[in-house]
Amino acid sequence: MPRRFFRQFRLNHEQLKNRWWIAPIDHLLHNPNLWGVRRRTVVPGFALGLFVAYLPFPGHILTAIVLATLLRVNVPVAAISTFVSNPVTMGPMYYFGYEAGAWMLNVPPRPFEFEMSFAWLTERLATIWQPFLLGCLLLGTAIATIGYVGLDLLWRASISDYLARRRARRKD
Repeated sequence: MPRRFFRQFRLNHEQLKNRWWIAPIDHLLHNPNLWGVRRRTVVPGFALGLFVAYLPFPGHILTAIVLATLLRVNVPVAAISTFVSNPVTMGPMYYFGYEAGAWMLNVPPRPFEFEMSFAWLTERLATIWQPFLLGCLLLGTAIATIGYVGLDLLWRASISDYLARRRARRKD
């Protein structure tokens, strides 16, 4: 089941090769691990995307693509799994990240109101950046670990079920 699901995100790297903006990094894109739908590349790509989604800076998709290319994991899955962080989920994610970081640093939490504005970045983030960044890194690592283990177990269970059904068909 997971393999069939993730095949829909597969890109044809031959089509990408002809794009002008891919030319500078074309030599990096020939590795089949970057595009193949295998457990050993999809599961780490999924976890990488979840981790990057929790980082408190813009450019999640580009960051996930660059890291997936360097780590040789599935690029489309890493990029798509960053969509966990979106305008609806971003506020709660960053709030809990700040709360976790303040708890870890034993800092009394300050009132936290997240806004997607430059004024908030310059005024509020300067005072809370340490617990905010620590909490986001810790929760990002936790979410990525849970995602890795969960998807790996789901993938293995799917393979086991598929093999059991195949053996049952052969016995009949």
